[in-house]
Amino acid sequence: MTGPKIAVRDLRLEYFSEERGERHVAVDALSLDIAENEFLCVVGPSGCGKSTLIAAIAGFLKPRAGTLTMNGRPIGRPGADRGVVFQEYALLPWKRVIDNVALGLKFKGMGKAERHAVARRFLEITNLADAAQKFPHELSGGMKQRAAVARTLANAPEVMLMDEPFAAVDAQTRLTLQEELVRIWERSRVTVMFVTHSVEEAVFLADRVVVLTPGPGRVKASVPIPIARERRDWTTMNADPEFARLRDVVLGLVRGVAA
Repeated sequence: MTGPKIAVRDLRLEYFSEERGERHVAVDALSLDIAENEFLCVVGPSGCGKSTLIAAIAGFLKPRAGTLTMNGRPIGRPGADRGVVFQEYALLPWKRVIDNVALGLKFKGMGKAERHAVARRFLEITNLADAAQKFPHELSGGMKQRAAVARTLANAPEVMLMDEPFAAVDAQTRLTLQEELVRIWERSRVTVMFVTHSVEEAVFLADRVVVLTPGPGRVKASVPIPIARERRDWTTMNADPEFARLRDVVLGLVRGVAA
């Protein structure tokens, strides 16, 4: 494929604020490319439109102006080619883990044996094979989030959109999930757009970090992260001066300080 996987051009996104009783401009004149198989992280101050941008790329929100395309075709509605992982796990409590992971495949009409075989493969990738027959209430928060990632990957999306998926778990679990996501992405090589408030998380995960301005959001800077993937574990990264330098560059951009 030539050209970007996702192309955003002069985008303007608005939503109605119940609190203010008026329309609010979340994103304005925003342009951004996401390459095939890229792991892109998006950071910025609160209210800069990060989650609104994900909602638009997912097809949940229509632009007021500008264009959104995937593989050169306009994004007009939600589609199976874009999987979304939210903060909330959204697992069905009455279904076992394997059936939660296979749910999208069931909606596609795939037979039970086949969809369970696919689900088991992604449960193995996410280190949840032993939890296949458990119910969501029997899982830890980190396991629930891995199940949500497995469910998204089982549907074979071309792009995975992740909106602060680790924000609700404790600090130690979050570090583990970050390391596991790096490993999962290396095996699946799906294109990822990951929104986070954490600069450290963004630099740890990304091939490139995009920093948005305060709302209405625009692209302020794009920072490549050339740290080898085999070094992406926290024991190594915490002692890596290049990681510390890049973290400080991105943090300075988010805080409005020249880096």
